[in-house]
Amino acid sequence: AALARRLRELPFPVERLKTGTPPRIDRCSVDFSLLEEQSGDDPVPVFSFLGRPEEHPRQVSCHITRTNARTHEIIRGGLSRSPMYAGVIEGVGPRYCPSIEDKVVRFAERDSHQIFIEPEGLTSNELYPNGISTSLPFDVQWELVRSMRGFEDARITRPGYAIEYDFFDPRDLGHSLETRHVENLFFAGQINGTTGYEEAAAQGLLAGLNAVLKTRGEEAWWPRRDQAYLGVLVDDLITRGTSEPYRMFTSRAEHRLLLREDNADLRLTEKGRQLGLVDDVRWRAFCEKREAIEREQQRLRDLIVRPSDLDEQAEQALLGGPLRRETRASELLTRPEVSYAQLVSLPGLGPGVENPQVAEQVEIQAKYAGYIQRQQDEVEQARRAEAVKLPESLDYAQVKGLSSEVREKLMRYRPQTLGQAGRIPGVTPAAVSLLMIHLKKQQA
Repeated sequence: AALARRLRELPFPVERLKTGTPPRIDRCSVDFSLLEEQSGDDPVPVFSFLGRPEEHPRQVSCHITRTNARTHEIIRGGLSRSPMYAGVIEGVGPRYCPSIEDKVVRFAERDSHQIFIEPEGLTSNELYPNGISTSLPFDVQWELVRSMRGFEDARITRPGYAIEYDFFDPRDLGHSLETRHVENLFFAGQINGTTGYEEAAAQGLLAGLNAVLKTRGEEAWWPRRDQAYLGVLVDDLITRGTSEPYRMFTSRAEHRLLLREDNADLRLTEKGRQLGLVDDVRWRAFCEKREAIEREQQRLRDLIVRPSDLDEQAEQALLGGPLRRETRASELLTRPEVSYAQLVSLPGLGPGVENPQVAEQVEIQAKYAGYIQRQQDEVEQARRAEAVKLPESLDYAQVKGLSSEVREKLMRYRPQTLGQAGRIPGVTPAAVSLLMIHLKKQQA
């Protein structure tokens, strides 16, 4: 509270947001035979490029139950006692995670809502009923939980609640997440208007990195929009700001074909190594994988497949018809109907690589080569605009042809580059062209 009061004394625009959580349930009090089981993924996924499925902790199922007419009746009866409906909490909440009160009020025509029952952990007996975030009084929470199928005898271990909190306009930050008003002060997480999950954790990594670089007197670093979703998130926040808890969606990234989960290591490990964030074990594993990909790609480029190499059955099964001419193996892999596993099963083309991550990259990069190249061309065009710096002292009142609205927004946001200016809502391509003309005249 003292920190919040001190920050409010500084020239930071401050607003209020809200968030909430559901009550936690004792799993021993739930009748799982009445719930719909949701098994884990098969094959088992791993969240690290160093991980292996056989090292994965045991899978634990989630389950589904639903609210019902009785649940909704209980909630409506308690609305007058909900802080969010009594005017005690007025901040804006996450758009895609409404409270159960909001669901019942806003979707009054619905007589049921799906609730995902998620284990809190492998060593915990608590369940997280995803979908009933609430600020209703404890006695009402007790009733609504026990009105759901399978929860008739449920015990609440911790009640749900809602909180309201300060956030500071992220447009007052630089890409490094250092504040513009106070040198050496970095903001990360919900204070910047994002949700408190992956978005907050990612900002913490970036702010921490740049704080260390600042103490060393080294240049700040941040990922570009085409380099990482974190780059998209930070650029969105400092360029456009937010009026509600910001969540990172793939749809926010214009270069999302390049930002795939399968190539995160290829995009970021080398830079992480340069910054001192990647240890020797991870670096060796990455280098071996990258070299294996390049070797296999070169091997397939060197291999020529001739029509005489394939029998009629193989041609039909693999290509859907005869091979008309000599073709490089790498070119065959670009065909939608040809998988890497099928390709290396042909006479003279095997054996392929054993590492499934390497095989996956070889196939993806071949299949999407044309689309990836097109997107990289777009990135290069955007990068040229990003390279044009806008001086801090630039007087937008002197830029001829700008509308009052555009001039006002540019003066408010003070974009650092031409590319950033073009991403401000309401700043048109024509306005960006006028800025470019103005800069060229100044440099002449």
